[in-house]
Amino acid sequence: MKSSVSAGLRTRILQGAALAATSCLILILVTSMAKASAPKVGEKAPDFELKTIDNGKVKLSTLLKKGPVVVVVLRGYPGYQCPICTAQVGSLIGKSEKFEAAKAQVVLVYPGESEGLKQHADEFVRGKNLPKSFQLALDPNYDFTKKYNLRWDAPNETAFPSTFVVDRKDSVLFARVSHSHADRAKTDEILKSLGQ
Repeated sequence: MKSSVSAGLRTRILQGAALAATSCLILILVTSMAKASAPKVGEKAPDFELKTIDNGKVKLSTLLKKGPVVVVVLRGYPGYQCPICTAQVGSLIGKSEKFEAAKAQVVLVYPGESEGLKQHADEFVRGKNLPKSFQLALDPNYDFTKKYNLRWDAPNETAFPSTFVVDRKDSVLFARVSHSHADRAKTDEILKSLGQ
């Protein structure tokens, strides 16, 4: 009788210990996931290198040698060309001379699955005349998007539309991450962060 009580007690202790260990593991995972966020103002912007639509390369650390960099993360191709992305890029292009006056380079990041990404990006810029200081960079399979913790992993979504202004010391001067389609950084507030 005594040994069966001990065995039952031992089983409950082991079950309790397993439950406590599982709870701790879940808490650690949730905490680490909560800490993963997009770069914030004052933080260092992670370096990246992406191919451009014209088969060149764009690397943040290289661009920063010339001046500040504006990184605009578009939605890419979630099954259609996003009209809000089109309007946002049109507004940025419309004030390109102010970006040039600030010696700023503008990198438009176009994320998506690698298959067909370049064709969709070509379609996106068709009819747009990108200024010399603007580059459209491809983010196949969301490598950049994941690195910057911007992946909007839901049906018909790609990345959270975002804008970062990075100074020559690779510090984030301005950051806006939109968790909807429409809440984008306005061109004037981006320019203001550049002193324009």
